[in-house]
Amino acid sequence: MSELKKIDKEYAKWISDISKMFRQSQLKAAIKVNDEMLRFYWQLGHDISTREREHDYGKAFVKNLSLDLQKELPDVKSFSVTNLHYMKWFYELYPTAINLPQAEGKFAEGNLPQPGVDSEQVIFCIPWGHNKLIIDKCKGDTEKAYFFVKKTLENNWSRAVLLNFLDTNLYDREGKAISNFSVSLPKPQSDLAQAMTKDPYNFDFLTIREGYDEKELKDALMENVQKFLLELGMGFAFVGREYRLEVGSTEQFIDLLFYNINNHCYVVIEVKTRDFEPGDMGQLGTYISAVDGILRRDGDNQTVGLLICKGKDNILAQYAVNSMKTPIGISEYELSNVIPENFRSSLPTIEEIEKGLLD
Repeated sequence: MSELKKIDKEYAKWISDISKMFRQSQLKAAIKVNDEMLRFYWQLGHDISTREREHDYGKAFVKNLSLDLQKELPDVKSFSVTNLHYMKWFYELYPTAINLPQAEGKFAEGNLPQPGVDSEQVIFCIPWGHNKLIIDKCKGDTEKAYFFVKKTLENNWSRAVLLNFLDTNLYDREGKAISNFSVSLPKPQSDLAQAMTKDPYNFDFLTIREGYDEKELKDALMENVQKFLLELGMGFAFVGREYRLEVGSTEQFIDLLFYNINNHCYVVIEVKTRDFEPGDMGQLGTYISAVDGILRRDGDNQTVGLLICKGKDNILAQYAVNSMKTPIGISEYELSNVIPENFRSSLPTIEEIEKGLLD
């Protein structure tokens, strides 16, 4: 540390501010570079798509274009045949993302698509690698593609996380729980509560034996709590398992208690390893009311309950939630990584492995 920094606190703060401003400018520059590059890709994709339709260049058009561009720009790695195809698909997936100038399809100074405020242009705010994953999984479905672009931005997903939710089809699962939120909660909380649900929940991040019971399932979820939180969605914070509440002269233990930071509410979750039964509503409703009465503070919204079952009859579930005054949603879960009962017994124990090494 320099002598000036040791002596002068104001100077030290100035140095710190310079550092922060530099980091922020680096980030802004990276975002701007990404934005400009993707707009270039979209424009080139537009031109490729247009020229393929309007001219008879033959099947080797993209291959020849790749060779010509690489010859013209030998230091640029962006013009592989594969990448050019992705640029074309990029444009075709979002054909209305930009209003092009009148001189369409002609690269000239000042003729690149310019930044704007249209919400469709969020596609230029995420990295190209993320866009390529979305192109692969959402070809022909622009609405679905925009859903994943916006989710990536909102949640700052890595490519691995994005791929997980693309593969588990979050688009068709989010907000689909059977619930009574529309009548038990005021707007906009009712919409926010519905949006934070999924149906079904995907528990394929677990590996568990056949014939597992509720304790084993909850144990597995807690052993993989980070992945469980990721599957629950944005803003969920884990409060506790078997969370103890003193209710009158009794002790009640909530299976799984969470707090949703975005919606400012507690979320009581019950997991059942069987199909939904109407009798499940009573206990969950009691826990919701107890959390509202004991834990809820000023600024907290009404507590929400979520029952996650192995299966459900949707009509029966809807009648059941309609009979409740407390906000409750019902979803299913999917779990495919199940180990046969006799599989574990065929594996050597630690003691057997150690004995084999010593022998």
